[in-house]
Amino acid sequence: MGTENSSKETRKRAKDLADAIGSYHIDLDMDSVVTSVQDLFVFVTGFTPRFRAHGGSAAENLALQNIQARLRMVLSYLFAQLLPWVRGGQGSLLVLGSANVDERHVIPCRSIMFLHQPALSLRGYLTKYDCSSADINPIGGISKTDLKKFIAYAEHAFNLPILRNFLDAIPTAELEPISETYVQADEADMGMTYDELSVFGRLRKVEKCGPYSMFTKLVHEWSAYLSPIQIAEKVKHFFFEYARNRHKMTTITPAYHAESYSPDDNRFDLRPFLYPARFPWQFRKIDQVAAVLPDRSKCAKAD
Repeated sequence: MGTENSSKETRKRAKDLADAIGSYHIDLDMDSVVTSVQDLFVFVTGFTPRFRAHGGSAAENLALQNIQARLRMVLSYLFAQLLPWVRGGQGSLLVLGSANVDERHVIPCRSIMFLHQPALSLRGYLTKYDCSSADINPIGGISKTDLKKFIAYAEHAFNLPILRNFLDAIPTAELEPISETYVQADEADMGMTYDELSVFGRLRKVEKCGPYSMFTKLVHEWSAYLSPIQIAEKVKHFFFEYARNRHKMTTITPAYHAESYSPDDNRFDLRPFLYPARFPWQFRKIDQVAAVLPDRSKCAKAD
């Protein structure tokens, strides 16, 4: 379910994978549906929202992305319910989530194969009630690192060379206009890399670290290439986003519970979902300690 913001490369990867595994595949454009919703907003308010690339504000830019994401969820369930009828069958299909514990996008099976956009549940890089919504997510409890290793294995074990294209592709939501000078990228949007996010996730979920204890651990682990102040900023940024997006975990799609590093089963995660996003005491303590610690990253770079 693409829009004018979807690249030819993404569409081709989805089609090639469907062909390789013998899946029923539909490539559709939903621009007319997106435009209809935008036109309704303009008609009611008299205001026309614009993407950031076209001079719009951050609020406008985010809202226009969320329209696309939420409409994909609506269309996924419409097609899941009626495709068996279209093909002369009975019943309806499940919409399966295929995003790992870090990433949440939807690719259905038997059934239905809609490729949706990535969204990070831990960091909150997803739109509530969007294409992250599904009936069940078989790999929602598996980390991105482990999943990439499995995909690399499956490329050869199952003779699926197309998987290499997925491993090499830059993760992107493709919800903003693409230009010669700008291509949306997940890691740039999030302000952290997937590798960093995996570390944050394990320290938070498995080792039960709060902001200050996570900072003290990472000062030892990352001091060879980051200064204490840089580490402090990364930790504070993670916890700020974690806290203000935590409410999204109350509606996340249930997943196969594979390991303790997982937001599932979220019904039994008894931590609050409303936090003071600035963590005043913890962040102040981090800043105080970071300011007096030696910067060993400069020594490592000099060596």
